[in-house]
Amino acid sequence: MDLLSVPSSPSLAGNVLFLARQRFCNWRSPERLHLDAIFATDGILYKNLRRGRGCFSKTTEASSSFSNGTGHGESPYIPINTKPSDARIIYAVAPAMGHNQEAHPESHFRVPAIVQALDKLELTPKFRGSKVIELQKFRPASVDDITSVHTQSYVSGLEKAMDQASKDGLIFIEGSGPTYATVETFQESMIAAGAGIALIDSVVAESKNSRDPPTGFALIRPPGHHAIPKGPMGFCVFGNIAIAARYAQRAHGLKRVFIIDFDVHHGNGTNDAFYEDPDIFFLSTHQDGSYPGTGKFDEIGRGDGEGTTLNLPLPGGSGDTAMRTVFDEVIVPCAQRFKPDIILVSAGYDAHALDPLASLQFTTGTYYMLASSIQQLAKDICGGRCVFFLEGGYNLDSLSYSVADSFRAFLKEPSLASTFDNPAMLYEEPSMKVKQAIQRVKHLHSL
Repeated sequence: MDLLSVPSSPSLAGNVLFLARQRFCNWRSPERLHLDAIFATDGILYKNLRRGRGCFSKTTEASSSFSNGTGHGESPYIPINTKPSDARIIYAVAPAMGHNQEAHPESHFRVPAIVQALDKLELTPKFRGSKVIELQKFRPASVDDITSVHTQSYVSGLEKAMDQASKDGLIFIEGSGPTYATVETFQESMIAAGAGIALIDSVVAESKNSRDPPTGFALIRPPGHHAIPKGPMGFCVFGNIAIAARYAQRAHGLKRVFIIDFDVHHGNGTNDAFYEDPDIFFLSTHQDGSYPGTGKFDEIGRGDGEGTTLNLPLPGGSGDTAMRTVFDEVIVPCAQRFKPDIILVSAGYDAHALDPLASLQFTTGTYYMLASSIQQLAKDICGGRCVFFLEGGYNLDSLSYSVADSFRAFLKEPSLASTFDNPAMLYEEPSMKVKQAIQRVKHLHSL
């Protein structure tokens, strides 16, 4: 679906959205890349781009004003200075302003658009006081944190590649996405992973004082669920949610981790990281046949981890009705049977009907339902411990308003989806195909 052809929704980002749309259309042009050299470093393929560094000259200052990354000597999170029962949401912002390729859909406009929507809709601490907490300082992830999921050769190779990026301004570190890097990508990716770790610390700390702790949300980029242990993939650099899962186990003794991935694309990186692990249940819903082509029904885990991976590819056109049924008939019974200590969520908003990169038709209301239902599920089975991680979502309006409505769900306030969504853009869901997909996965997993 082309961004320029979808029905209009309430304008959020003004000129920012216009530029993002224009750049996305340019990115889709087959003439967008001008390659002049290819070289390999530590097993990673890099492609130089004939681009100057002028477009990145102001990114370092912008990034530091958002990222709040600190040195390793400081506490990984800021304790909440309020009664535990007051806070309903705790979030961290790491927009990676220096990690940006002109005309790429995974742009540095994404997180600022969300932050602007939260402010516009009065969902920030400025308006909500102690009910909504933003972590103001957190440290970047350590190399040890990253290598709990990724190979040492990948991490060191990417760090070395920053020297090449400093010369060329922009490089490709993986071609199928394409996934790019700038001189600041390594550090910005460490900050993004660190934000997720800090939220694990904060939510776990609050859960010791309250039976109803706040829900965490990592508003971060670059996204992570495609990044495989050996390298980057699909716009993703480090597997933020996978790193957080390992951290929760290692630092807090939360042995059993349940990961829900509702991004429109299969989270193949998370899938691969835990494919043989019986203590981490990975459940992905995604559009059948979409990038990267993985996540088939029969990918259920291997060895000791057989049965703790569940992939549910949904037919194109699946929407709110399909996802409500999936939640009730697949997600809930899986979680109840697995009995996790914490729930982590790869929250991709690119299944929205307005998103340009796929063809499911979730609405803002679908994401409200998912946020509310997952929060309640966590309260019912694991002491309310739950952290969301931003993944995809490339239409700035649908992305930002859907995240904002997720915040309203966490606050137990009514959805505003009816003011954002246009029912005229929806068409009949393929109900029979959805039913067949659900029945197949229920049979495979004895649900």
